[in-house]
Amino acid sequence: MAVLLPLLAQHHVPQGERLVEGVGMGDLFALWRGRVDANSRRAVDVYTQELPDFRKIASSTRARAAILDFAVFLRKRTVSLVTENKPFTAEDLAFIEVVGRERARRGLSLASQRHVLQLHTSLTLKEVHEAANPRDLEDVMHTLAWLPPLGLAAQTAYTSGFLSGQEAVLPVVERVQQLADMLLADDPIADDMAASLAMEMPESWVVTVARIPAEHPERSEVLQDLLRRQWTPVRWTEPGEFVALTPGNSQDIIQDFWDFTELPCAVGAAQGRTGELAEALTAARQVSQAAPIRSAPSSVYYLTDLFAEVGAARVPPVDRWLGELASRLAAGPDLVATLDAFYRNNMARTQTAAVLNIHPRTLEYRLRRVHDLTGLDPVSVRGVRFLSTTVHRVLAAREETA
Repeated sequence: MAVLLPLLAQHHVPQGERLVEGVGMGDLFALWRGRVDANSRRAVDVYTQELPDFRKIASSTRARAAILDFAVFLRKRTVSLVTENKPFTAEDLAFIEVVGRERARRGLSLASQRHVLQLHTSLTLKEVHEAANPRDLEDVMHTLAWLPPLGLAAQTAYTSGFLSGQEAVLPVVERVQQLADMLLADDPIADDMAASLAMEMPESWVVTVARIPAEHPERSEVLQDLLRRQWTPVRWTEPGEFVALTPGNSQDIIQDFWDFTELPCAVGAAQGRTGELAEALTAARQVSQAAPIRSAPSSVYYLTDLFAEVGAARVPPVDRWLGELASRLAAGPDLVATLDAFYRNNMARTQTAAVLNIHPRTLEYRLRRVHDLTGLDPVSVRGVRFLSTTVHRVLAAREETA
């Protein structure tokens, strides 16, 4: 914060700058400017009351004074530029960028930074409303038209500085996870974050969710190893869920993920365009919840692979009926594993028996047993449809598979 004090002293509103009075420029602007100091103090109070991060960086008298001085500067410049129909100067924006950078270095989190920008926008509109009277309609309309471009320019500069400042205090893994969060939330500043990480931003992504049955104790180390192999947005969204965004097929990064964790996982994916990835995440997560948990990731499933399983999970009566089929298959012996291998090997009996390490006659016995227990022929169209869906339902709920 010490860096900001001399900068604030140097970056003052130019002498002789005054309000332009005339048509449409009346009492609103004079009152608004006259309340700059009071409004600035209120803004700092709001920031420190609502945001613990901000309260921390404003803990000393000197730091709070610098924050207050910046609030005054920003409001004075805004009033002057609105009245004169002018944008922020390059000098203004460079200074705002320095403030953003310094606040990141002081420990302000990205979430708090975004909240501060939202609060500033709300407070600015409130300040205009408080200064206006019924005769100021034209001035108010002029202000509301001019504030958006001014606010966007200031926020862009502040955010650019903030992201640059994070480089000095936040590990790369954390910044990559922030980028993944932004993309998955369709946050417009994802482009800026990607640029700060020198990461490409394709028009579309494959969003892949790997669901694991247990938390990995070294999540940060896993992400570091992954990023050494593939420079792409990744994150742990919760202890039992890993998410990767890739420009194309995600099989390689999922294989790398398994190499580093060696945990069984169920993998679902969906494709989406940049700016529309929140929906893709929801779809990928639904597919992963319906996908079978495998001891090694042999497949990345899409909705087209598991549409029956995803659909059944949304219809409770159908899901209960599949549960009843699963209960019958549990009578065994090893009928779920047998059907799983049978369908994964395209119902080739010899190949399935070899994979299961059993005699072909044993396989035939098990298939007849399935028919007897469920009333469904495993090789009929109806049997394949219902039994394969049931098998995936069982395997999706297991913590480990053979």
